[in-house]
Amino acid sequence: MYKSLQDTKIAVIGLGYVGLPLARLFSTKFKTVGYDMNQRRVDGLMSGHDATLEVSDELLQEAINKHGFVCTTDLEAIRDCNYYVVAVPTPVDENNRPDLRPLWGASEVVGMVISKGDVVVYESTVYPGVTEEECLPVVEKVSGMKFNTDFFAGYSPERINPGDKEHTVEKIRKVTSGSTPEIADYVDAVYNSVLINGTHKAPTIKVAEASKIIENSQRDVNIAFMNELAKIFNAMGIDTQDVIDAAASKWNFIKLKPGLVGGHCISVDPYYLIQKAQVYGVLPRVMFNARRLNDGMGEYVAEQTIKLMNKKGVMVKDAKILILGITFKENCPDIRNTKMVDIYHTLKEYTDNITIYDPWANPESVKKEYGIDIASNLSLLNSKLYDAVILGVAHREFMQIDICSLVREGGVVYDVKGILDRSIIDGRL
Repeated sequence: MYKSLQDTKIAVIGLGYVGLPLARLFSTKFKTVGYDMNQRRVDGLMSGHDATLEVSDELLQEAINKHGFVCTTDLEAIRDCNYYVVAVPTPVDENNRPDLRPLWGASEVVGMVISKGDVVVYESTVYPGVTEEECLPVVEKVSGMKFNTDFFAGYSPERINPGDKEHTVEKIRKVTSGSTPEIADYVDAVYNSVLINGTHKAPTIKVAEASKIIENSQRDVNIAFMNELAKIFNAMGIDTQDVIDAAASKWNFIKLKPGLVGGHCISVDPYYLIQKAQVYGVLPRVMFNARRLNDGMGEYVAEQTIKLMNKKGVMVKDAKILILGITFKENCPDIRNTKMVDIYHTLKEYTDNITIYDPWANPESVKKEYGIDIASNLSLLNSKLYDAVILGVAHREFMQIDICSLVREGGVVYDVKGILDRSIIDGRL
């Protein structure tokens, strides 16, 4: 092994949905420092609370008070570390092209503090080649050191599922890799020391990068197929869920449901591989069409709701509409790339009387990200009767609401998630 685990001092760069849970876990075995450029985020974490709710207050405070975990915006605080983990976002631009600026910036940070013999491991989801072709040259340039001579690298793709309290970071089996066989063993050992279910050591960094990108692309394609089926069966007047339940009686049928595909992973990551594939002269038609279909499902839900309103004689123009949920998934405050805003904007062409209620979302964050005001208090809804109600997110709080009491007689209820009693709904995916 390259160096003793006992000598490992870890810095995690980027303290979001991925970086913080990982840093907290590493702190149970290693001296660990979390670095983030957002002072407000750092202050919140050092006060013992994670606004993303990925790490409980109890675990975070234990990490700080018992294990000495520190979060900082000060570069000098991570200079004495020797194992750097980069966990920053990998978004796309307005044309769905990979935006590597967060990775370049994080690589510059690493280059400023890395010393001879140190290791940098990337966790951000990328297309094959980004670590070695885009990130490490930045580290070389800033540090003045040579890759695989003066410093080394690894790649271990994140597998965080926001809001999932069952598949937490310590239970996830991680893919690992290193820039040399010796470094691969070392990186693998570091992760294995804190993971319950161990690791899978990939033969190269590019293989590890590719494995991550196809995890999310596969889900995207599978969901797109179900969404296409929902469109077909809805047009035929057949309940899609009934069809799925019947097909699932066969032993090898993979049971999935149609739905909105948002968030930072499935709705973004496939574009990285789509873009890179075309550089090599390959047009990934299945992936491209899946992305286009899934990106249009918010508009489809709005159009289906309007269609149902017209059928029931409900005036769409200036109608009062309630949308339940704006986060991209249930029981989670994450609003990144939520397709609920597509429903909102489509309906906004017909009426300004739209209320969005979400007890999980931060109203300030929604306003800043999307320019939309939301209600975060159920009492604001009780005095209103809506022409249409759309259940978009399956928050547990919504299961306690009497939705019928919110809809005026003859109004429409549309169930995006397919979880409400069929007797009270007019349509669903």
